[in-house]
Amino acid sequence: MSVNVPGKVTAPEHQEAPVEKPFTLTCTVSRERGESLRQVRWLDVQNQTLLTYQPSQRDSVSGQQHVELATSPKDTSAIIIRRVGFRDEGCYTCIFDMHPTGSQQGQTCLTVTAQISADSNKTAVSGKKASLLCSYGLPEKVEQVVWRYTSGQGESSAVASFAKRSDPMIEPSYQGRVWLSASMSHSQLTIQPVAIQDEGCYTCLYDTHPDGPKSSTICLSTYVLPKPQVSYKTTSPGVIEANCTSVSRPPAEIVWNVERDNRTMGPPVTTQLPQDDGTTLIISTLTVQSGLLKDVSIKCLVHHKGLESPIAVSMNTKSELLFIPWLLCLCACVYPGFMRAGSKHATERQVLHLVITPQIKSSQTESVMAHTRATVLTPVRDLHSLI
Repeated sequence: MSVNVPGKVTAPEHQEAPVEKPFTLTCTVSRERGESLRQVRWLDVQNQTLLTYQPSQRDSVSGQQHVELATSPKDTSAIIIRRVGFRDEGCYTCIFDMHPTGSQQGQTCLTVTAQISADSNKTAVSGKKASLLCSYGLPEKVEQVVWRYTSGQGESSAVASFAKRSDPMIEPSYQGRVWLSASMSHSQLTIQPVAIQDEGCYTCLYDTHPDGPKSSTICLSTYVLPKPQVSYKTTSPGVIEANCTSVSRPPAEIVWNVERDNRTMGPPVTTQLPQDDGTTLIISTLTVQSGLLKDVSIKCLVHHKGLESPIAVSMNTKSELLFIPWLLCLCACVYPGFMRAGSKHATERQVLHLVITPQIKSSQTESVMAHTRATVLTPVRDLHSLI
């Protein structure tokens, strides 16, 4: 809006300038016949000389460093504030020195404004750290910053706040794992460790004077990364049922990778079981011929949004099948060494002991043999438990 100021000077009555940006102020004078413009002067918000120049002499410009003269039409004066800041807010006076009528002046007022810039929506892994940042370019106008949380069900509650001349305040239910920076310009809310229930939207609310409240919202998603496990069992002669399980948030995707050929007995069956803590248990069951485990590698591949690449868990048992002959060979090699290490007296004591207590020794021997038979006959997948 422009206003006609007494003295024939026209200038916008009120303007808004975004902080940290250049802004142009203008005034226009109406000349009568016979009048000439000798000089133009601009005064800042404190009535100090901001810039002066003579229209007929472009090199006559002098003024403060943060402003410059802009190109403008005849009888119009325009100056540029190179980078608007909080101190530039206020009213500016433009004075046209006319000959022979004298000085004519006008006034234009400037309000400096700012918008909140905030992080985009974020994703955090459960147990790790998440930081949410809001920035406001006019901290001088801020009385208080408040962070609020809104759940997926729409329930809202205060999380933390920071006011002038005070320390950050954390709500009791968040104390010990939530921190707020002591800054009006850059307000950072940090959550560590992140929990599943922290998923939702966080609003930073700036209470500014005299502009009123300003806010921005950042939504946080929480991930629980999968830790897949593979197990298998024999369901019938020659048939093995393999299970790959994964607990995560959001649900993971499980696929099977069978080396070279595909002697599976049908496609895998996937089951999803929601858990009370917000995660989902995924069970993928693959039925294969038992002979397949001896020949090829079978892998469970788990894909998840929080992973850069899938997790591969192998079900290959080739190395386990080699364990039995290795164990028997080890026993055969070690036992003679122990026998040779015994002294003659020790041998005599052993013989004497066998003669005196034949029943006890016989029972001990039977126990050892039974243990040996159990060891050899133990299924391959359980051998590691015996070590």
